[in-house]
Amino acid sequence: MALYKFTAKDASGKKISGEVEATDEATLVATLQKEGLVPTRIGRRDGEVKGVGNIRITIPKLGGIPGSEIVGFTRQFSTMVSAGLPLTDALVILEKQAKNRAFSRAISQIVADVEGGSSLSAALAKHPKIFNVIYIKLVEAGETGGVLDKVLAKLSDTLEKDREFKSKTRGAFIYPIIVIVVMIIVISVMMIFVIPRLTSLYSEIGASLPLPTRVLIAMSSFMRNFWWLLLIMMAGLIWGFKIFARTARGGQTLSQLMLKVPIWGKIRKALLLAQFTRTLGLLIGTGIPIIAALKVVAGLLDSPVYKEGIDFAIARVERGSPLYQPLAANAAFPPIISQMLRVGEETGKMDEVLMRLSTYFESESENLIRNLTTALEPVILVILGLGVAVLVLSIILPIYNLTAQF
Repeated sequence: MALYKFTAKDASGKKISGEVEATDEATLVATLQKEGLVPTRIGRRDGEVKGVGNIRITIPKLGGIPGSEIVGFTRQFSTMVSAGLPLTDALVILEKQAKNRAFSRAISQIVADVEGGSSLSAALAKHPKIFNVIYIKLVEAGETGGVLDKVLAKLSDTLEKDREFKSKTRGAFIYPIIVIVVMIIVISVMMIFVIPRLTSLYSEIGASLPLPTRVLIAMSSFMRNFWWLLLIMMAGLIWGFKIFARTARGGQTLSQLMLKVPIWGKIRKALLLAQFTRTLGLLIGTGIPIIAALKVVAGLLDSPVYKEGIDFAIARVERGSPLYQPLAANAAFPPIISQMLRVGEETGKMDEVLMRLSTYFESESENLIRNLTTALEPVILVILGLGVAVLVLSIILPIYNLTAQF
């Protein structure tokens, strides 16, 4: 049990504040409703009360709302809806509890739209940068089927799982990235500041320079005098790569190449298949027709190869074919998918089968990423050691040649 503070309104609109013990926020909401009160602000008594009167300093995430904020919003929204709280009242509470100011403003606009007669899914659709098409489709299905609370609960679980999975994936690459960045910084400092001073020293003492040292000096001179050209070349390559990737042929070619790259291709494939099965299972599980669900998934996958495969499957399913058949004929989808989907379609448990498949592919991708990072560590250290050895030899060889003359 925890002590909560609350602010609520009674039937006459009078504001009432107080403190009460409850196991969680959902229990508190249900208790207040039984007493004929509509809560407008709730929170823990131990300094975690959230509302308009609290002073909050937030640092919004650049480029959007933090994933944790959306997960918390969805989970609390599900709890309040399942407790019988009206949509607008629940949204008002969540607006006041939002830590991110941009998210709070968005919820405020959603409240206004819902109060104006708009459906919740239509109100959410006005904020595509916060709520993606899957979120909106699921909410729409929940509204249509009268199971919004269950849909929101399932959606919050999926969002939390997806956030944890992405966090693990990013965390696995932190160490290799740090080592590579430090290596690039050290080499740049050596080339720009250290090598030029040694060059002037060698000129003064008249030391004969071996080939490795001359190559190193030439590279250092080029970096110091034509650094702007290097930046232009890098920017041009990145810009050209993006332009090529946006074309239909370029996107298809790059997508195929990415899937064929050793090790990384397997990781990329496992990640795409995990997203495909998880999203499709979630959509079908809420009652969305399979063709509509496939179209949503095709629009989300960042791979022309898989989009093409799903589009082909949609055409076959529209003509009455079971889903597993076109996927079985596509080499991009491993046999386990068609085999499991056949079982799911025959037993009527397609959503359960797809969610199990997503767990399998997520586990496979995690293992592949772990193996890749484990293998990268010694490779990076060897490359770093060789680079240091070349630098040291290039610097020491002229001095050694000079001392050998005496």
